[in-house]
Amino acid sequence: MTGRTAIVTDSTAYLPASVVAEHAIRVVPLQVVIGGRSYAEGVDAKSSDVAQALRAWVPVSTSRPGPAAFLDTYEQLADDGADAIVSVHLSAEMSGTFESAVLAARDSPVPVRVVDSRSMGMGMGYAVVTASRVAAGGAGPDEVAAAAEKRAAATTAVFYVDTLEYLRRGGRIGAGAALLGSALAVKPLLHLVDGRIEPLEKVRTATRAIARMEELAVGHAGDAEVDVAVHHLANPDRAESLAERMRARLPHLGHLHVSEVGAVVGAHVGPGMLAVVVAPR
Repeated sequence: MTGRTAIVTDSTAYLPASVVAEHAIRVVPLQVVIGGRSYAEGVDAKSSDVAQALRAWVPVSTSRPGPAAFLDTYEQLADDGADAIVSVHLSAEMSGTFESAVLAARDSPVPVRVVDSRSMGMGMGYAVVTASRVAAGGAGPDEVAAAAEKRAAATTAVFYVDTLEYLRRGGRIGAGAALLGSALAVKPLLHLVDGRIEPLEKVRTATRAIARMEELAVGHAGDAEVDVAVHHLANPDRAESLAERMRARLPHLGHLHVSEVGAVVGAHVGPGMLAVVVAPR
């Protein structure tokens, strides 16, 4: 709990454990199903398990937490003394997680403001941290929710995938399906638009795609003070190299976070994915 307004999110924020502990954020896990067995993300499902399964063509799918999981969390926080809760979640365009939280909020013993981040990964994670800081200052749930929404709306996420096949399988590409016809000849760059994954550009090689992603991220940052996250799946060397170049190129860089995405997002983007999240402060 943070102050009198507690903060809840879901496992696709991919916040470092140290940040979760520091801000007393409660994280409700999504589920990933590998070969017919269900695992809780961040508890007993690892990114490496998903990457290995995808490469071996083992069926992988994901599912939202049920309303009961959220209600249990809300009741625990109320018992711990929270008198309001702000619950910040993965884009409703990509998951039913937000809907589950809304259903649970109706039965919560204390008021719950549920926020659709319209994002995922640290695009959502930075909004959650902002909410926690505002709550720690004594703000009420409306102000805390507004701060989370503002931070999320200002954040940009651009990502590269080796193939659109995994996004196609999971039904997560929307208009990105237009790229499938030439997917073998190009390396697609995608971005989040109003909570949906949309095509951004088509680049001929992986090296050029990553360089273009770097240019776009630097352009989005401009002269503002920003936090930056670099996410990957089974692509640690390129992620670290990209992070170091971002560090060198952004004079007003605040927090720089590098991490592998978890099992749920990993199941949809596939091995080799690389993403940059730019979050103005």
